[in-house]
Amino acid sequence: ETEMRRIVLVRHGETVGESKIRFHGSMDVELADSGKAQMRAARARLDGERFDLVVASPLKRAWRSAWVVAGGAPVQLETGFREIHFGRWEGLTREEIKATDPILFEDWEKRAAGFEYPNGEKRAAFEARVHGALQRVLARSENSALLVVHKGVIRTIVEKLTGSKLDLDQPQLGGVVEITRDAGGNWFLGKNSSNPKGLDEAAA
Repeated sequence: ETEMRRIVLVRHGETVGESKIRFHGSMDVELADSGKAQMRAARARLDGERFDLVVASPLKRAWRSAWVVAGGAPVQLETGFREIHFGRWEGLTREEIKATDPILFEDWEKRAAGFEYPNGEKRAAFEARVHGALQRVLARSENSALLVVHKGVIRTIVEKLTGSKLDLDQPQLGGVVEITRDAGGNWFLGKNSSNPKGLDEAAA
């Protein structure tokens, strides 16, 4: 049984590699100044919150983001929280992918069953890796954790713990997703489980 009661997931900020429009999975692109600004905004949103544990992906865009959000608190790196490797789509925009891989792109757009990134990391392997890293975090004695990671990692963690899927465009760069565990051991999105879906986000 985990001691963890609250996990705040923050997606890293914009990168010099234009993460807003480009697929950067395992590529280690640097955090941009605009990304640092997004992280300062995330820190302001979490103002006054204290985290027992701060964990980040080992990719620069994540741990440098964590350093800003956590206000200089020690950041522990967890290799299992790296983003999925997009294979030959690494570094490309949607338009470039559509032009070079139209059929696969359509499968990806439709979320076709069994879709895998061409020459990339298999989805099952990615999910197993993220789940393993999550278990290592949950096995610790801390009550609250701040995880500064990647879009695919956040979506995988949220689905694993709460059973909910985030909207396809979520979280945006610099986005904050909070999950809390109730007395019965169930995880839910937001701080208060009684809030209807979307209310916590609207209030933030």
